Amino acid sequence: MKGKIALVDDHVLLRNGLANLLKDLDYEVVFQADNGKHFIELLATHEAPQVVLMDINMPLMNGYETTLWLKNNHPSIRVLALSMLDDEDSVIRMIRNGAKGYVLKDCEPDELKAAIYSILHKGFHHSEMVSGKLLHAINHQSDKDKNAGTPARLTEKETEFLKWICTELSYKEIADKMGISPRTVDSYRDNLQEKLDCKGRIGLVLWAIKNDVVTI
Repeated sequence: MKGKIALVDDHVLLRNGLANLLKDLDYEVVFQADNGKHFIELLATHEAPQVVLMDINMPLMNGYETTLWLKNNHPSIRVLALSMLDDEDSVIRMIRNGAKGYVLKDCEPDELKAAIYSILHKGFHHSEMVSGKLLHAINHQSDKDKNAGTPARLTEKETEFLKWICTELSYKEIADKMGISPRTVDSYRDNLQEKLDCKGRIGLVLWAIKNDVVTI
């Protein structure tokens, strides 16, 4: 059975080209939308997709808002973020809002095909992006999980910090929320990266998701 895909992107030419590519890859495009608001309207009158390829920067209702709406209203529909944005904040925010994968728009067709397949059959896609940093963090953590006899033990404050970094807040804002100094936040970050053997904020976020500190 063909995988059923919906496209949400405000660039019509790019979206139509993507639809043709997906058909060539033997996926069925059930509908296309210009933005999140349009997507919600079409979802009410069309067959529900299994996977939504979601742009981020769109008018009226962007990809962050639409992905969160799907998480709260149609959790069985899986989102694959497809964007030109390759910064950590965008990746973290989309994952936090419920995206099951993140692929850059300039990826090769084979990478996109593999991402959709992974989401359809495994529930989540670990993509190479931002010079391979995300892929490295995931693979490194996966190896550590396999070799670890017991999960890392976290203090109450460490757990709280991990939950905060899975939000959109900056480290300074996290310090304010926790009632500690920015220097202490830096210490938590550095200590957890060493303790959990993670690289960067994305690595810590992914560890938190995998170990049920937060849910997506």
